Amino acid sequence: MSKEKEIRSIEIFRGMIYQAYMVVNLLENAGIEVYLQDEITGTLNMPWESSGGLGMVKVTVSSIDYENAQAVVKEYEQNLQAEG
Repeated sequence: MSKEKEIRSIEIFRGMIYQAYMVVNLLENAGIEVYLQDEITGTLNMPWESSGGLGMVKVTVSSIDYENAQAVVKEYEQNLQAEG
C-alpha cells in the first residue's frame, strides 16, 4: 500500500468535553466513525488552549472520512459563530 493510500487517524476537532461530544454526535449522525482522545484528561482538567491544548478533547476520524467530517465540523463552527 502506498503512503498516500494509508488509512490513519486524523484530528478533526479539539475543544472542551461538551463541544467534543456535540461534534461526535453530528459526525455519527452523518455516518462517520469517530474516536475521542484525551477524554478523561479533558473531563478532569480545565482546558488550557495556550499550553498546547492541555485539557482539550480531540475528535479524530479515519483519513477515509476526513473530507466528509471536515464539512460537518465546518458547519458546526459556522453555526457557533452565527449564534455568538
